[in-house]
Amino acid sequence: MSTGTSLQKRLAIAVGLSVTLLWLAAAAVTAHRLDGEMQKVFDDGLKATAQRILPIARHDIREDHSNGGSVEHDDDEEGEQDDDRTGPNREARYGEDVTFVVRDGNGRILLASRGADAAIFPPFVRQGFVRTETHQLYYDMNPSRSLTIAVAEPLDRRLELSRQMLLGLVTPLIVVVPLSLLAILLVVRRSLRPIRGLKEELAHRGARDLSPLPASSLPSELRPISAGINQLLDRLTAAFNAERAFAANAAHELRTPVAGAIAQAQRIRSETKEEQTGQRATEIEMTLKRLMRMSEKLMQLARAEGGRLQSDEPSDLRPVLEMIAQDFTRAGEGRIVLTLPQDPVLSKLDLDAVGILFRNLIENALKHGAQDGLVDAVLKADGSLCVANDGPVLPVETMERLMLRFERGDAKIGGSGLGLSIIKAIADRTGMTLEVISPRPIKREGVEVQVKLPIA
Repeated sequence: MSTGTSLQKRLAIAVGLSVTLLWLAAAAVTAHRLDGEMQKVFDDGLKATAQRILPIARHDIREDHSNGGSVEHDDDEEGEQDDDRTGPNREARYGEDVTFVVRDGNGRILLASRGADAAIFPPFVRQGFVRTETHQLYYDMNPSRSLTIAVAEPLDRRLELSRQMLLGLVTPLIVVVPLSLLAILLVVRRSLRPIRGLKEELAHRGARDLSPLPASSLPSELRPISAGINQLLDRLTAAFNAERAFAANAAHELRTPVAGAIAQAQRIRSETKEEQTGQRATEIEMTLKRLMRMSEKLMQLARAEGGRLQSDEPSDLRPVLEMIAQDFTRAGEGRIVLTLPQDPVLSKLDLDAVGILFRNLIENALKHGAQDGLVDAVLKADGSLCVANDGPVLPVETMERLMLRFERGDAKIGGSGLGLSIIKAIADRTGMTLEVISPRPIKREGVEVQVKLPIA
C-alpha cells in the first residue's frame, strides 16, 4: 500500500478485508461442521431405515414360508400384488434415493426395494457402515443371524444436498459482505471527520494567520497534534513579533540621530568656504536622508506586518486619499490626478493602513513613471483603487520580482525597494487582491497597479 494513500482509504480497506476474511473463515468453518453433522444425520437415517425394515422383512418372509411359498388369487389385481410380495426375489416399494436388499445366511437375496441394483451391495462382512465409490451403506442382521439387510444411499445425493446447503450459507454473504463494506466506509468516514476538519482549518488559513487551533472539538488522539501545532505557531508568532519589533524600534531610534546628523551636515556646508568640503557635506546629507527614508519604510513595513489593520467601524476612504494627494501637491508634485466617486466609499480597513498603501503607490508611480507624465489615481465605488503612470513597459520577469523586498524596477532610480512589499503585506493580511499590469489597459505604455479594497 502506498504511503501517500489517505488514512480513510487505508482504514476502510484494512477493516473491510479483515471483516470479509473473518466472514469467509466463519462460513468455511460453519460449512465444514454442518457438513459433518449432516453426514451423521444421513448415517443415522440409514441405520434407522435398516432397523425399521429388517423386522418387517423377517415377518413377511416367515409368513411366506408358513404359506408354503405361494399364494393363489382369483383376479388379476391380486396376481399383481402377489408379484410384489411373494417369491424369493420379490421387490418392495421404497424411495428412489435409498434402496435396500435382504439376504439370507447364504447371501441369497430374499427381498429388495424396487430398482435396487444388487451390484452396489457388497456381501455382508460386518455390521455397520461401509462406503463404496458411489454409495454409503449400512449393514445389520437379525438376532438369530439368519437374515442380513443392506441399506444404500447414493453419494451424489448427499453431495447435492451439501451443495444446496453451502449455497444457502454463501448466498446471504453475497449481500451481507458488500453492505458491511459500505457500512465500514461510512463509519470510518464519519470517524475521521475531525481530521478532515483540522485539514480544512489549516488549508483555509492565510499565510499571516498564526492564531491557535481550536482543540475542544478534536478527539483525544488528535489533541497532542493540535497542541504541538499550537506550540509551533506560538514560537513563530514570538519570532515574527520580535523581528517586527526590532525593525520598528531600530527605525524609530534611528530617526533622532539621523536627523541630528543631517543638521550637522547642513551646518558644515553652510559654515565652510571650501568647495570640496561643502560638496562632501551635501553628499553626507543626501546619504542620511536616504537612510531616513529607509527607516520610515521599515517602520511602515513593521506596521503593515504586525499592526492592527482592521477597525471596528467603517470609515470613508475618500478624505484619506485627498489628504495624501494634497501632501504631494504641497511638496511640489503637481502631476497627480485623483478621481473619487461622489458617494462615500466605506471600509473597515484601518485609515493609517490606507494612507501607507496609497502613499507608496503614488511614490512608486512618480518615481518610476515618465518625469513629465501624469499619475492617474482612481477610486471606484466598489473599492477598486487604480494608480497608473506613463513610461516604459516592464518586462514579465521584472514584474514577477517587484513584490520582493529591496527589489527595484530600475536600479538607476533611487528608492528603498520596499514600496510594493509594504503594499503586498497589507493586501495579504486584509485579503485584498493586488495586480500589476504593464502596459496599461487601452494604452501601449506605462504601468498600472490595481488594488481591491475591502468594502463594508
